[in-house]
Order: sequence, then C-alpha cells, then structure tokens
Amino acid sequence: MHQHEPAKHDHQHPREDDHTKDKKTDHGHQVDHGGHERMFRDRFWVSLALSIPVLLYSETVQGWLGFSMPEFPGSQWITPVLSVVVFIIGGVPFLRLAVPEVRNRQPGMMTLISLAISVAFFYSLVTLFVDLGQGFFWELVTLIDVMLLGHWLEMRSIRQASGALQELAKLLPDTAERLWADGKTEEVAIGELRTGDLVLVRPGGRVPVDGEVFAGESEINESMITGESRPVRKSPGDAVIAGTINGEGSLRVQVGATGEDTTLAGIMRLVEQAEQSKSRTQVLADKAAGWLFYVAVGVAVLTAIAWTLAVGFNEEVIVRVATVLVIACPHALGLAIPLVVAITTSIGAENGILVRDRIAMEDARHVDVVIFDKTGTLTKGEFGVVNIVVDDGWDEDQALAMAAAIEGDSEHTIASAIRRKAAERGLSLPQITKFTAVKGRGVQAMYGEEKVYIGGPRLLEWLDLELTEQILLFERESGARGQTVIYVVIDQQVIAGMALADVVRSESVEAVRRLHEMGVEVAMLTGDSEDVAKSVAEDLNIDQYFAEVLPEHKDQKVAELQAAGKYVAMVGDGVNDAPALTRADVGIAIGSGTDVAIESADVILVKDDPMDVVKVVELSRASYRKMVENLIWATGYNIVAIPLAAGILAPFGFLLSPAIGALFMSLSTVLVALNAQTLRRMRFSEG
Repeated sequence: MHQHEPAKHDHQHPREDDHTKDKKTDHGHQVDHGGHERMFRDRFWVSLALSIPVLLYSETVQGWLGFSMPEFPGSQWITPVLSVVVFIIGGVPFLRLAVPEVRNRQPGMMTLISLAISVAFFYSLVTLFVDLGQGFFWELVTLIDVMLLGHWLEMRSIRQASGALQELAKLLPDTAERLWADGKTEEVAIGELRTGDLVLVRPGGRVPVDGEVFAGESEINESMITGESRPVRKSPGDAVIAGTINGEGSLRVQVGATGEDTTLAGIMRLVEQAEQSKSRTQVLADKAAGWLFYVAVGVAVLTAIAWTLAVGFNEEVIVRVATVLVIACPHALGLAIPLVVAITTSIGAENGILVRDRIAMEDARHVDVVIFDKTGTLTKGEFGVVNIVVDDGWDEDQALAMAAAIEGDSEHTIASAIRRKAAERGLSLPQITKFTAVKGRGVQAMYGEEKVYIGGPRLLEWLDLELTEQILLFERESGARGQTVIYVVIDQQVIAGMALADVVRSESVEAVRRLHEMGVEVAMLTGDSEDVAKSVAEDLNIDQYFAEVLPEHKDQKVAELQAAGKYVAMVGDGVNDAPALTRADVGIAIGSGTDVAIESADVILVKDDPMDVVKVVELSRASYRKMVENLIWATGYNIVAIPLAAGILAPFGFLLSPAIGALFMSLSTVLVALNAQTLRRMRFSEG
C-alpha cells in the first residue's frame, strides 16, 4: 500500500460540462434544433396575427366572401404595410436559411420559398406605384404563415437532446474513499487518485476507478458495461471496472486507471465518435423543392421569351412571370413532410414509441437487419428458473415449493429466482426450520425430521452423491445451453434439478417471427458466453448471433454489417450498447434501460416490448407512403398550375390569374392535410 500526499492525477475525471456539447453536423457546425423551433414558433404567431388584417382588407378575399371592411383615412395602407412587416418578421429568416443552399449550389426548400416570397413581395410593392393590377399581398402573408407553421412542426419533430455523454459521466462518482496505511480513509476527488492507491468501495456503492481487488469479496453488477446478466463474483486479484455497482460485500480496490484511461471513458469516446459520424440525410421535400426551383426558373424564362415574342415586352409579361414564380411554391409542399412527421410522432407516442430523430425514423423503412442486445432486451435481464426435472415420486411443484421455502430469507440472485418462480405458480410453501449456510456449497435446513440441501456441483461433491440418469441428462443439456443447474437434496437423495438462466421475454418469439415476415433479418449481440448465446438464438430462431462481445466490439459488429451493405437497426438498453446504438443507422432503446442508452438512441420504446420494434418499422413504412402521396398531391398541383400560369392556354382564351392560382394552392394544402390525417387509421401488429 502506498503512502503519499494527495496529488493531482494527469487525467482528470470527465465532467458533465466537458461532454454536453451540442451535436454537430458533418461540417462541424453546431445544430440548435430547439433555437430554430422557438424562432419559427414565435414568428409564426406574430405573423399570423398581422396577417389577419391583411386578409380582411384584401379586395380579392372580400370579393370571394362577399363582405367589405370599414374604410378610413390611410386604410388602403393596412395591407401593404402589414405585409411588409410580415415579410421582415417571417420571410427574412427563410432568405437567410437559403444562403447556404445557394452558396453550395444545392437549391432546396429554402431557396424555393425565398424565390416565391421575394417575387411576391417586390412585385406587390411595384404595383403600388405602377399599374400592373393587384399585388400578391394576401398570397404573400399566407404563404409565409404556412411555411413558418410547417417548419415549426418540422423543428419540433427533430428536436433532441444530446445527453448521452452527460449520462455516461454520471455513472462515475465524483469522489472516492482513499485508504491510508493506518486504516484511515479520506474522501478525495477522483482526479486526485493515482495509480497504486487503495480505495474503499462500500456495499451498494459504485466502483470509482478501473483497478484490481486488493482485499475483500463481493458480487459486482457489471451489466451496464459488459452486458453480463449475472452479478460477477470478485475476490482479491480480480479486475473491477469504474462505474459498476458493488453488491453486499466491502472491497478494497487498488487503482489501475482513472479518468480518461478507464473503460467507461473509452465508451464515452466511442459514443462521441459515432455521434459525429452520422451522415446528413436530405428529406424528400428538399429534393422536390430543388427540382421545382429549376422547373420554376426555367418555365419563367420560357414564359418571358414566349410572351415577349407574342405581344412584346409589357406589363402582361411581368404579371405572367411573377405569377409563375409565386405559384411555383405551393403551401402544400411546405406542409407535405412536416404534417406527416408530426402525426407520425404523435401516433408513435400513443403507442409507446418516442421519436427523437426524425431522419432515423423515416429511414427505418430501409432496415434489413435488426440487432438485438440480449440482456434486458430479448431477455428480462434477471436470473430465473427456466426448467425443472424431478426424480420419480416427486412433482415439479413439490420440489419448487421446498426450494423456495429453504431460500426464503436469502438475498442471493438464485434464491430470488426460485422464489419468483414459486410465486408465479402460486405455490404454498412448507415449514422449514434450522436454516444454515454451508460455506461455498449452498444451504441446508430441516423439513420435519428430514435434512434438506440446495446447492450446485460442489454440494454433491461434499455429500458424495451421484445423479440419477434422468437428472444427469438434464444437467448435460442445461450445461450445453449455458444454464446454471442447482440441486435439491433430501436425506442423501437428489430429488430435483433446476436450470437457471436469463429469462427470455414472452414477446420476443413473436417479434422475431414478424420481422422475418417483413423481410428483416434478426441478429443478437451479447457479452454472455457462446453456450448462452446459442441457446437463446435457437429458442428465438435468430438468424445470427455474436457472443462474448465487449462494448467496443459491439460498435464494430454494427459497422461490419453496415460495411457489408446492410441497413442496421440496433436495439439495446445498457451503457455498453450506447456506442452501437449511436453507430447504427437506427438506434432503438428499451425505455426501462439506462438513461445513457436512451440518450444515445433515435427511437425509444417505453414499454420494454420487443414487438414495438416491429411497430417502428411498420410506422416508418406507413409514414413514408404518406410522404410520397403528399408530395404527389403537392407537386401534382404544380404540374398543372405552372403551365397554366405561364399562359399555355392563352391562345384558347384562358389565363390563370394569381388569385385563382392562390385558391387552387389552398385546396392542394387542404388535400395534403386530409391525406396526412388518414395515417391515424393504421393498425399495428399485435404480439
């Protein structure tokens, strides 16, 4: 043991504020979805309030609805003045957001919106001083209002916290109890510990550092790091990992690594790297807007040329060109995707599916491999009795009731599993007396005049007992499946064997079957042994499994499948799943899992039901169909309206006026909204 004065360690404890940076795009720019959402929301409500007088004082709207507004000195300026204010408040943000699209020569939704509102704005101002007919003031404000609403909904749907690293950092305690040679302890900051120091880890406390047990024995829960479902027995010489939870024993741990050198810190780095590696996905609406931008500009140029050749350059040419450019940006296109996203998010929440990443939810339809973490996802993450065999003259309930009675006061994980199984069957327990523990072998008690034992193979060795052929076969089959077997012995006779393992969820079989029906492969990752993994994979008919996988290797397995051309969804619940959840194309966290798994995921399942993974894929496919349908409705309007606005039917005496174009624009918006609402009628698969 070392005696020295406290000294700063070279590697400081990772603090929360070091790891709670905003998520970045591939270009290194921070993305503040919350700020954008508030901006669009606030500007929408202000613009909407200012738009109402514009609509009421519009001659076109008054003519359609058959009413008139009171006039007073200056009332003729209500519409243009408020329209200018709406343009500045609600329109200018779109102009700013269009700058990167123009700079990158990738016109999208922002460029198309900016083109339409700019033409409507400047054309309308010109009509105040030049006789070109009515301006587009009411069309301008409604277009801005609807686009603000659409982008508010869009920003709200994609807002997500970047809290994975913060949650990981919380697993490490801020302080540790350092031991001195005289047996005294001193509470110090983690950053003050040095390699070779001894720290005291009390029962129920978190291990503060990576290191080695110097003295003491206990069981440590390492499931959040290694994925091992059973608490791991630790004794002098065994390695321990920072962030894991100590059981009932007291340990003295010699420091091997602290801060950035710990296993947990390594996982944190993997999460950070995986977060930054996510590629930018362009939504369908942006692509459609990019196409429409070129179409609109092209048609506007052709319109100007054709009308100039036909009638010479005059006011009608300007009106036609302006009408084409304004009508090219329908309200419906701005709402086609955000409406479906908002409804999808709502439907998901109602069914226990919380969407944190809009793009990942849309892309879930592409998934062709779903990787499940075993412990806590396909299984319950708790030890349970999965099979029982009894000798002649006994039945399962008798043997189970006897075992549960003997283990009644024990807090051991095996004892808890036996009691849960007996409770599930509603068994009445016999009276047991003189309970004592047999160190390293099991427990014993008296049932009337008979001595009863429960324990594993070491108990049988101690009692010099052999198994019957029936129970011996059971032991071999259970061992081949990676299950733990314990025995019930009454008066030197082995009356029963019980196999214990991590309990498979009842919903897992149906979830795997439904995914197969949908053409999706199923894989499993686990830190458990080959035997355990193979057993679970066979029970669930899983296509492939990866056993004894360390945290960093889970991340690599996802990357390997992606490199093979697979579109991967990862489903997990623990800290050890966080890098893989973030690396996957779609990360899905079981809701009862650790906070860090939830913060690393794109989609969160509230109800711990693997069948909800099926619902995620179904909802993604259904919402994509609605997006495509809405885009067809929205762009279909343009296919008809743009040529009419250009005057293709002018030789036959028909010209589409801006007012009628705006009316059809509104109708297309209504159709898109109604079509999006039909998504609410979808029915999910049931387990």
